[in-house]
Amino acid sequence: MQYFELKKFLDDKVTLYNHASFIPNDPISIPHKYTAKQDIEIAGFFAALFAWGNRTTIINKATELMQLMCHAPYQFITQHRAQDLKPLLQFKHRTFTADDILYCIHFMQQHYSHYSSLESAFFSKEINTVAAALVHFKQYFFSYPHLPRTHKHIASPATKSACKRLNMYLRWMVRKDAFGVDFGIWQSIQPKQLIIPLDVHVAKVARQLGLLHSPKNDWDAAVALTHTLAQFNANDPVVYDYALFSIGVTNQLKYATPPYITTPYYST
Repeated sequence: MQYFELKKFLDDKVTLYNHASFIPNDPISIPHKYTAKQDIEIAGFFAALFAWGNRTTIINKATELMQLMCHAPYQFITQHRAQDLKPLLQFKHRTFTADDILYCIHFMQQHYSHYSSLESAFFSKEINTVAAALVHFKQYFFSYPHLPRTHKHIASPATKSACKRLNMYLRWMVRKDAFGVDFGIWQSIQPKQLIIPLDVHVAKVARQLGLLHSPKNDWDAAVALTHTLAQFNANDPVVYDYALFSIGVTNQLKYATPPYITTPYYST
């Protein structure tokens, strides 16, 4: 009985939060300002990289960067001249500095000179899992001369990182449903292959609900939670990211833990 009640609880939260009303107050609002595929994936990439801390600040800084790119990120990336980069020299968001942003722009300029989409920076015929894609992406991303400090902004499962921000970015690019929050513009993998973006809110609520028993917020924990959520929705386990994250942000379980969750739910 607990399984069905817990599934209903989570599905009800998905219905509540996997909705267009979720977009304006989330970093995903940044790529939603655009319609062209390349603009969406560039704006989404920066919004995802900036996504830790206060969501209002994240949205404001990502908006600022898009303004510096004249609200045409793909055109700016591929056609800018040296003097066009000068306004970026004063940009800063937490530990992101101008050096980091300029390297991202350089990488994207090089990539788009050979490929039509950032999808190929992650996936190929030989790379068709998220873990392999993220390891490959970091290696490829830093294949040009760069400052060592920029490494900290691109996570990888190879270092056991949960890769929350990149997993969120992949969710945006790969997932697609009738509610229009995610974009679904990449086709190399299916939604069922995605790994949940494991941030502090998702991890805390997952543990409270007995969905996660690992004490660490690392890659193994993200994979384990995804596998557990697949028991509720095998074709789209990361859809529960909306439910778990929003429950955590609104602190819904602090005073009113659902009474039917009396023992931990462990996957088998």
